[in-house]
Parts: sequence; C-alpha cells; structure tokens
Amino acid sequence: MSGWKLAIPILIVVTGFIAMPQEKVPAGTGNSSSKTNDLSGAETYRIYCASCHGMDGKGAGLVAAALKKTPPDLTQISKRNNGQFPASHITRTIIGNEIEAVHGSHDMPIWGHYFRPVELLALTEYIRSIQQK
Repeated sequence: MSGWKLAIPILIVVTGFIAMPQEKVPAGTGNSSSKTNDLSGAETYRIYCASCHGMDGKGAGLVAAALKKTPPDLTQISKRNNGQFPASHITRTIIGNEIEAVHGSHDMPIWGHYFRPVELLALTEYIRSIQQK
C-alpha cells in the first residue's frame, strides 16, 4: 500500500475526519452539486497539505511518520532553488503534472483536480509566503 493511501485511514483515526473538498449547493437551486471552494490559500493548505507537511510546512504533519518518505520542508523551497520560488513548478506538482524526486511516484495525493485556478494560485502563494531564508 502506498504511503498516502495508508495515511488516509490514519488521518481518520487520529482526527476523526478526513478533509475532502467542500461540496456546495448554490443558494436557490435544487440539488446542484458543483464542486466549489471559497477557501484562502492558508485554509486550503490546512485542509489538504498540513496532515503530511505540518501546519508550519516543515514536513512533520500528524501522518508524516506513517509515510514511506518524509514529506519535504515546504519552507525551504526558495532556499533549495537559489533564492527563487518556482511558483509554476509548485502549481504543477500540486496538480500532479510533475513528480518530485522525493515522492518517487504519485504517493503524494494529487489534489489539483479539486481546485479552481484561483485556488491553485492562492495555495501556491501561501506556500511562497511561508518561505524562510
């Protein structure tokens, strides 16, 4: 079983719930069920990323110990890239178009298909905001 598939049941046991995209029904409509999120980058990170990467982004989330590979420290991305934050690379990684060498495979949950472009931008910008020198 891959690391992230193992992490989901552990997340449920540890927290009592699993974070999934919010299904919202627009007001005044019957039973429409389009996927939409009105989350900030920080909230999106908290729901989708923090269980593995930690609330502080350093890779020590609640389920990190159950994974085969330690999640990377997201606060050091710019430092690892000569002071430049590779925003498009980060967005492509979230979407699942690029596989990080540390992941080795699609072990990281690919949440990108749940996000609208504005949410991907907000999440990428949040990750930019937690960069440390």
